[in-house]
Amino acid sequence: MNRKASVVWKGTLREGTGTMTTESGVLSDTQYSFRTRFAEGIGTNPDELIAASLGGCFSMFLANELGLSGLRPQHIETTATATLEDLAAGWTLTHIQLDVRANVPDASQARFMEAALAAKTKCPVARLLKTNISMTASLTHDLKRVQKPSEVNARRRLVMKANQDG
Repeated sequence: MNRKASVVWKGTLREGTGTMTTESGVLSDTQYSFRTRFAEGIGTNPDELIAASLGGCFSMFLANELGLSGLRPQHIETTATATLEDLAAGWTLTHIQLDVRANVPDASQARFMEAALAAKTKCPVARLLKTNISMTASLTHDLKRVQKPSEVNARRRLVMKANQDG
């Protein structure tokens, strides 16, 4: 199985711009540049695409590992954070942090962690990357949608504001 992406870059590193297109069409002339990678700019960058690839691959493999144990995940949410550092050898992806939250009815914490660790090592994207991949994993049996940390913080601010006003 082969998957293709094409990239066009025009100009120097700092002033140039590029586009990325994937075979599936999900990315179609999606712009990227020095600014989108090292500052604030409109577009994507290779580092966030690697993080997204790892997060997607890991989530699929976690679902598979849980399924092999007879468990049926309801919801898996993974945030992958890629760290790019300027080392003596040059800019290097030194670390990717996976933060996963999952709703898996009937799963024990031990079985969930076993599946998450297996997924982290079996995912083809993780096997490709030569960087440190760390992970936090939390399990919930709540049937409601797992909230993003930003949603939880927003709710806390509303509750705190209501308590101050009332």
